[in-house]
Amino acid sequence: MHVSFASEPTPGRPNEDFVVAGPDWAVVLDGATAPPGVNSGCVHNPAWLVRRLGGALALRLAVDDDRPLDDLLAEAIKTVCELHADRCDLANPDSPSATVAMLRHRDDALEWLVLADSPVLLDVDGEVHVVRDDRVDHLTSYTLEAVRAARNAPEGFWVASTRPEAACEALSGRVGAASVRRAAMFTDGASRLVERFGALDWRGLLDLTDREGPREVIERTRAAESAEPDGSRRGKRYDDATAVMVRL
Repeated sequence: MHVSFASEPTPGRPNEDFVVAGPDWAVVLDGATAPPGVNSGCVHNPAWLVRRLGGALALRLAVDDDRPLDDLLAEAIKTVCELHADRCDLANPDSPSATVAMLRHRDDALEWLVLADSPVLLDVDGEVHVVRDDRVDHLTSYTLEAVRAARNAPEGFWVASTRPEAACEALSGRVGAASVRRAAMFTDGASRLVERFGALDWRGLLDLTDREGPREVIERTRAAESAEPDGSRRGKRYDDATAVMVRL
């Protein structure tokens, strides 16, 4: 695998995205920014979480290449919990959390895992396959109370936070590596070129990342964000943005 990436924070804020990669695997994490005034019960922020979780995953991916990706993610979440269980309230539903996207080239297969809304694109024999966990898009309400109740709940959505069993709820699979020419991974701050702005379709986003590079994806994202009128949409105007290109 050849991996290239670009990552940029929301202007004026620390980057809560994180990328880590090895010779035959790559991981993208997107920390969830806590709404103003919400008590997470944790002395740490999402940036702390994604770096520790990324490090724990890197350690396992580097040495445990025969174990399923969801098992490795569950162990990594458990390890990070142990790092701060004595200082933080891990039962708090607003504990820092993150999305996860993973790719691993093992033997003759390309394996993937997606937990929450950081999509993976696979070019399989010329057809673009989109792996996206869209459960957060189908909540009946987006108030703070409704999202809190739906987070890591059977009828809601799942993220990497304080419950290792969330890894079992991830979307995962594998495809023959010989049929995959290229793949890409994004946090939702970069995939919004498709999902929020409609500036590209999924193939167009993959082609742009391949042809112009991950940095161009972020530059176009920032241009689209800056051009959007204030208050015209629900959610953040700007977001951390990460794009990763993978060639096999």
